[in-house]
Amino acid sequence: MKINRIIISRILPAFLVLITALSGCGGDQGPREMTPEVAVVTTEFETVVMTTELPGRTSAWLVAEVRPQISGIIQKRLFQEGAAVQEGQALFQIDPALFEAALARAEANLTTLELKAGRLRELLEDKAVSQQDYDDVTAALKQARAEAQTARINLKYTTITAPISGRIGKSGVTVGALVTAHQPAALATIQQLDPMYVDVTQSTADIQRLRRLFQSGELNPNNAGQKKVRLFIDDGTEYAVKGTLQFRDVSVDPSTGSVILRIVFPNPREILLPGMFVRAILQEGINDRAIVIPQQAVSRNPKGDPYVLIVDEQNKAQIRQITLDREIGSSWLVSSGLSPGEKIIVEGMLRVTPGIEVRTVPFEDGKVQDGKENSSTEAADGNNDKGA
Repeated sequence: MKINRIIISRILPAFLVLITALSGCGGDQGPREMTPEVAVVTTEFETVVMTTELPGRTSAWLVAEVRPQISGIIQKRLFQEGAAVQEGQALFQIDPALFEAALARAEANLTTLELKAGRLRELLEDKAVSQQDYDDVTAALKQARAEAQTARINLKYTTITAPISGRIGKSGVTVGALVTAHQPAALATIQQLDPMYVDVTQSTADIQRLRRLFQSGELNPNNAGQKKVRLFIDDGTEYAVKGTLQFRDVSVDPSTGSVILRIVFPNPREILLPGMFVRAILQEGINDRAIVIPQQAVSRNPKGDPYVLIVDEQNKAQIRQITLDREIGSSWLVSSGLSPGEKIIVEGMLRVTPGIEVRTVPFEDGKVQDGKENSSTEAADGNNDKGA
């Protein structure tokens, strides 16, 4: 027992000294840990090309439904379904026998009347026939010439030709079928696929919004690429060639409250086919005073309203309610609530409560910065999404 008391009396002072030293070290680091460090970005005006994404469908540049202009029996089909055809190319052959016979009769009648008119002309000069007889033959001759011309046209119509160049679809009739002049059902349909139309719909509310932005000067519509349009086909891939906005319709569809915008796209490889669902990216204008912040800097309150944490002049964190316009890549375009030169907390928000003092460092997350730069490039190319 005496030995234990001696050991304790010697070790206890050293232990107390060690505890005091450790407490002193902890006390020196405490104040630094009480001030959280946050990464911030400083807002500034940027130039952003504003775009909108609109759904639409493709349609052929020209469409021609092939119908017979005379009645008869289909004798031959002279094309391959799905092939490219040229204007004037023979597509169907109607049995011409009856029309050849009708032309032969009309020409024979025409020859007889021409000879008769020649004889009566000579007799009229000698006063051997009356003027009325000569006039009757002359009128009959004109009618015979018209009948012969009609017979020639009908015989020509026995060969049904392509009214336009393009790609022809399936045949609506087979050899041996009876067709009638100007029948409702088409024998085939030809579509010219290069170039192609893309018809997209835009709401009247969007059109009025753009007009207000143009009038207020928030958007500049005088952009060299204003009429250039990007296109994404139904599998999500981007079409390689940009199109040109041709016109905006002047009438509103009462059932949808939208208008049609027609865009023309070159289609030399016939990748676009009529009836495809597509998404078009149109440029609305240029915003020279845009404020863009990383998406991760934005939080939402229980009501779903967006806000950010800013660092004020006293280096204290404060809540700022904002209004978001739309997504631009991995960033948000802010329409109100922020001004240039404000520090927005991007990282370290979980360690911050409003009103406490913070230490700031520049936000240097490479991925997010690359995303922001990419989003600006995408915006310049017109790849913004439509709105938040």
